[in-house]
Order: sequence, then C-alpha cells, then structure tokens
Amino acid sequence: MKTRKVPGRPLPDVTLEASPHPVVVLDEAGRVRSSNTAATLVFPALETGAPLADGVPAWLAEAHARGEGTAHGAVGDRTFRASRSAPAPGGAAWWFTDTTEQSAAEEALRRERGRTAFLVEASNQLLSSLNARRCMDTTAQLAAGHLADAAVVLGPSGRRRIHVTRAVRGGPATRELLAVDPAEVPGLADALAGFPAVPSRWIDASTVPGWLVPDGFGPVGSLMITSLPGNGAPPGALVLLRREGAGPFSEGEEGFARVFAARAGAAICAAQLYAEQSAVADLLTEDLLPPVLERIDGIELAGGYRPSRDDHRIGGDFYDLYPAGVPGGETMVVLGDVCGKGLEAAVLTGRIRTTLQALRLVEPDHERLLELLNGALLSSRHTRYATLVLASVRRTGEVLRLRLTSGGHPAPLIVRADGGVETADTSGSLIGALPEVQATTYSTELRPGETCLLFSDGITEARGGPFGRDMFGEERLSEALSHCAGMPAEAVVEHVRMLASDWLGTGRHDDMALLAITAPRRPRPGPAGGQGHGRSTA
Repeated sequence: MKTRKVPGRPLPDVTLEASPHPVVVLDEAGRVRSSNTAATLVFPALETGAPLADGVPAWLAEAHARGEGTAHGAVGDRTFRASRSAPAPGGAAWWFTDTTEQSAAEEALRRERGRTAFLVEASNQLLSSLNARRCMDTTAQLAAGHLADAAVVLGPSGRRRIHVTRAVRGGPATRELLAVDPAEVPGLADALAGFPAVPSRWIDASTVPGWLVPDGFGPVGSLMITSLPGNGAPPGALVLLRREGAGPFSEGEEGFARVFAARAGAAICAAQLYAEQSAVADLLTEDLLPPVLERIDGIELAGGYRPSRDDHRIGGDFYDLYPAGVPGGETMVVLGDVCGKGLEAAVLTGRIRTTLQALRLVEPDHERLLELLNGALLSSRHTRYATLVLASVRRTGEVLRLRLTSGGHPAPLIVRADGGVETADTSGSLIGALPEVQATTYSTELRPGETCLLFSDGITEARGGPFGRDMFGEERLSEALSHCAGMPAEAVVEHVRMLASDWLGTGRHDDMALLAITAPRRPRPGPAGGQGHGRSTA
C-alpha cells in the first residue's frame, strides 16, 4: 500500500509510524523532512519543508539551534522531553516522550518534601519555647511566611475578650487584647470552640471586619479559618489571609494548613500546661521552702540549706520555726532529715512540718510530741522515715534556756563563750519506722555569745578533702565551731557552710541543713561610758 502525501503535512514514514512516540526528522537546513502521525497530533502546525521553528514551541526550536541533545518544555497542558539523534548525515531527528504524569509526580514530591521540611522547622521553633504567648507569635509568623500573606492567631481569654496576634509575611508579630465578637467572622466562633473548619470558599472575604486584618494589609482576597487543636479545649484559632488577586486556597492547601495548625495547637497547649504546672509547683514549693530566720524574742536564729542537686530548691533535709504564742513563751525549732531525696522526700517534709505545727499547740513535751508524730507517720500511706531534733528555747534575762531532743538525729553541738564545743546529751530512735519511739531530752543554757548548732548528716558525711573520699566528720565540724565563739548566729552558719563547701569541692553530696541558736552578745559600751553600736538584746 502506498503512503499518500497530504498537502501541508509531512510525509509519514513507515518506520516512524511504528514508533509510539512523536518523531520529527529534519534536513541539514533545519527544515522538516518527515514526521509521524503522533508528532502531527502534538504539533499540528508542522509542515514538510517548513522550518522547524514554524511548527514547534520556542523551547524546542532554540534547543535545536544551539545544537543541544535534549530539551524539556510544555506543549499546551502537557510536558515533553525531547531527545536528539542523527539518522542521516547532516540531518537530525527529535524524539518526544510525554512526561506530564512524571513531572506532576516529581512536583508533588518536591512539594511534599518542602512541606515536610517546613513542618520540621515549625515543630523545632514551636517547641523551643514553653511560653504560650511566644508560641502564638511563632505560629503567626510561620503561617504568614509559608502559608499565606498574613496570619492571625486568636486565643480566648475569658470575660468577652480575645487575644489577637497578627503577623504579615516578613514582619514581626503584634499582640492585642480586644473586646470583639468572633461571630462577626463566619466560622471563627466555631473554630474557637474546636469545631471543624469551614471551607474557605464559603467565606465572603469582603465581610471580614477591620480588627482581624493587620494594619496596612489592604483588601483581603480570600481567607481560611481553622481551629488550633489541643488537649481537650482548643487553645485558639488560626486565620490565614491572602491579598486581593492572590487566588483562593485550594483543598490541598487547606489540608496542609490544618496539619500545621494541629502542631501549633499542641505546642501552645504544652506551653500552657507547663505554665500551669509551674505555677502550681511554685505555690507548693513556697510552703516547702525553709522559713526566713531572724531574731525573735531576743533569740538569734539563722539557717542554711543546700539541696543535693543544684537544680532543685527543696529536698529531704529541712528546718522550721514555731514562735511562742505568748510573750515569754517557748519558741520551738526543728531540723530534720527525711529518707530519700527530691520532690517525694519534700512532700513528706511538708507533712512533718504541718503535723508538728498542729501538735505543738497541744503537747509541749518533746518525747510525747515525737510519739504523736511517729503515730501520724505510721498511719499515713508514706513508707519513708525521718530523723529530727527538736529545740525549745526561752529567754530569761540574758540567758537562753534550751530543751533538746533527738529522734534518731545527730546530737546538736554547743559552742561556749571560751571556744569549747560540747555535744548535747540526747538521743532517740527514728520517726515513722517503729511502733514505739525512744528519746531523751537534754536541757542546757546559752549565755551571751554562745551558740547551739543543729545540723544534718549531709554536713558530717560530706566527702571531699585532698583525695576526694574523706568525710568532713564531726571532729572537723567541732574544730570549725571552736572558732565561732561570740559570733552572731548568721556568721556561725556561714562559716560552717563555707568550710563544708570547700571540703566538697565539685563532688556530689547529700542535702545539707544547718540551724544556729545564739544568745545575743552584750552591747559594747561606747566612748566615755556612752552606748556603743553593739546589737540590742531586746
């Protein structure tokens, strides 16, 4: 069968017709010599004998003129890759492969990779701060920079006010607290309540109120609203704005924006939860921290506390003060050590301090007081025990009368005016460990300039020194106290703390607590019999 030449069309070749791909053959002058039917369907303007540039897009004609071996470009709504070969001396042939689906897949892959990279960056930035307001700022800036021309984050604050955070692409975030009605914006009230987002095509951008739009943004072309999902109640809503003429949001863009909103909402909720927990922890910690000690009823008191970990404020060691309820009455102090460390030990510490506060009002006797405390601990769900020492002190003239009772705790040390150091003759059993408590009370007096030091075993068992393994020990503690005769209570505590810290160096240590009870020194007489500047004993 003969091939008929159609006027104005290249002459088909049987070999070319067998190819499933469009093929165009050119002569030495770059004119069309022949092409197959597939080529004429793609390039209907091709004509035999006419220059290639007359029948193909510019990207192909320019590639042929430059002598390139490959080219890639669009023909209508399709994309093709062209490959060049030389079927005859001086001539050339272009073979075309339809890459529309492959290009679409590659573009989708690039888009997804870009979105994944953005989500990773967004997660890193959002989770880098546990401040809810900063998270809202970051959410608005990220959304404005990658998802729209501007973004607004709205968070309910109660009392008919809304926190509004706005950001324009490339600009900082700004905040306002506004008394506005979210119902003015279709879908916004639902988004704040956590309901599914309203498709952006349902929202008339011309009805957007001015308070929602950043200053200087101009007319809004389209907007999208989505909730910021959270743990339970959503922390707010995200509004994306595009300028007039920028085109509406596609379904794919809306879906991706909701994925971003889910991450942003989780980060904001985490920041809010952290703030709430921090506030609760601070409130509880305030009750667990040692009290501020000072002179009370003519008694000098000073304390020092160092937890086993520098990042903790509380631990298992503690001291507390229970002032006399009436003038001339006994003031009681306690220093103790709960088994364990950290927050769990601090919780039991708080329980002991609270129980003692109540029991001392009805039971002044130390031994009976320890029995009642022991029973209270045994009846609780706590399985930990504690050691402690009680000290009740009353001022009589210049003298302080002390009653000291140990419940399994190291006995206090007493520094006399001549520098001598005595160990209080008191001992007892652990509190909260056995059904019965054994304890003995020791009574003594402190004259002006003398001090009674209560301490925890974190001081004497602190390991350090030249080899880093030796304990500080009670002997070194007594030696340190022998130089503290006549010192104020605060100076005694600071002296011991400094020596213990130097002994430890950078080594690990247990909780350490100190409490000094000092009889104030007599005021020094001033010149010519006048009053000096010594501390008053009143």
